[in-house]
Amino acid sequence: MTLVARVPNSIALYDDLSDQWWRPRGAFAMLHWLAAARAALIPRARESGAVLVDIGCGAGLLAPHIAAKGYRHVGVDLSLPSLRLAVEHGVRAVHGDVQALPLRPGCADVVVAGEILEHVPDVDRTITQACALLRPGGLLVLDTLADTALSRWLAITVAERLPGVPRGVHDPALLVDRTALVGSCARAGVHLRLRGVRPSMTDLAGWALRRRPAVRMVPVPTTAVLFQGVGVKES
Repeated sequence: MTLVARVPNSIALYDDLSDQWWRPRGAFAMLHWLAAARAALIPRARESGAVLVDIGCGAGLLAPHIAAKGYRHVGVDLSLPSLRLAVEHGVRAVHGDVQALPLRPGCADVVVAGEILEHVPDVDRTITQACALLRPGGLLVLDTLADTALSRWLAITVAERLPGVPRGVHDPALLVDRTALVGSCARAGVHLRLRGVRPSMTDLAGWALRRRPAVRMVPVPTTAVLFQGVGVKES
C-alpha cells in the first residue's frame, strides 16, 4: 500500500498514521533512529527537576532514550492523536504550534527540535521562540534537512518512493537554509554547531534483511542533506 499525504507537509498525515508511530518497522521507522541519535547529544540532567522541552515531539519517540537522564520531558505538538501516544510514554503533553510556543520563556534546561524545522513556514520565528525557552547555559539540540538540491533529491524524490515510506511528508520549499538557521540562533544568543549525519549503510542492509532491529546514524563530513545542530544559550 502507498501512503500519501492529503496535501504535502500536512499535519493530517500524522493523525491518519498515528498507529504507525511506535512500530519499529512502520512508516516512521527512520524517526526512531534519529531519536536515538538526538538523545546521544543530550547529557544527564545536572539537577533534580531539570526540564527538557521537545518541540514537534510527535508520539514521544525521544522518551525511552532520555528516560534515565533525569529530565521532566515536556512535548509540544499540533497532532492530538500523536500527543496521546506521547503521554503513554511519559511525556507531559502540551497542544500547541511550535511557531507560537505556549510556554514561559526561560523554562527549559534543554530544548529539542527534532525533524520539525523542515515542516514550518517560519524557521526564524520558530527557532527564536525555541531559544527563548532556554535558561542561560541551556542546551539546544536539533536535526533537520538542508535546503539543497541533493537533499531534495535524496530525502524527497528517492526516499518518499521507497516501500512503506509516506509520500508528501515534506514540502521541498520548506527545507532549511543552514546559514540562516545559524544566524537565527546567534541572534537569539545560541552559537549553533552543525554536523552531517546519515544512516549506517551496514546497519541499513541488516535492517532491510531483518537481521538488525534498528539503524545507527553516523557522522558524515557534509551537512548538505541531513544534519544535527547543538548550541548553548549565552549566560
